[in-house]
Amino acid sequence: MSAYPHPIIAREGWPFVFGALAAAIIVWAVAGFAWSLPLWLLAIFVIQFFRDPPREIPQQANAILAPADGRIVKVDRARDPYTDRDTLLISVFMNVFNVHSNRSPADGVVERVEYQAGKFINADLDKASTENERNAMVLRLNGERITVVQVAGLIARRILCYVKAGDRLARGQRYGFIRFGSRVDVYLPLTARPRVAVGDRVAAASSILAEL
Repeated sequence: MSAYPHPIIAREGWPFVFGALAAAIIVWAVAGFAWSLPLWLLAIFVIQFFRDPPREIPQQANAILAPADGRIVKVDRARDPYTDRDTLLISVFMNVFNVHSNRSPADGVVERVEYQAGKFINADLDKASTENERNAMVLRLNGERITVVQVAGLIARRILCYVKAGDRLARGQRYGFIRFGSRVDVYLPLTARPRVAVGDRVAAASSILAEL
């Protein structure tokens, strides 16, 4: 895996951060600090939203890592529509205060990537997995397949995925980003043993979701 290129602020956020800071500075210079205060608060929010810290990555061979920061909202049996099989579904909900960089949950080769347009309902709801805009990545590892689905949320309007079929990913490697609140679904073989429960908080690349 190549060296991490942006250890503090995700590159997706640079235009937003620079824009918010520039607006705050201009209003401060023209009208004074009091008038610029809301823009400084906005700039602080934008900076925290696009933060993208490096993570300690567990090396346990059979571990499936969290692909995103957030709260576990589902751990249940479900049909994977991308591989047409029964699976264990673990869903992570990201609010606007979570890190929104998405990481590969395991070492593997991308079998295919599939984008589907859709709605923008609250990503905390189960129906968001099948009705919202989403991007699925099927990853093959050690004879198994797992599917990781980036799901847009109520506010999110942009799913970014930087991989294609044939790409090789290392566990914890950054592969995408979702702007402003969303969800990531992970479909695992039924033999997988979950290590999380509904309500748990997880961190991308450092929390273990399940064991194969």
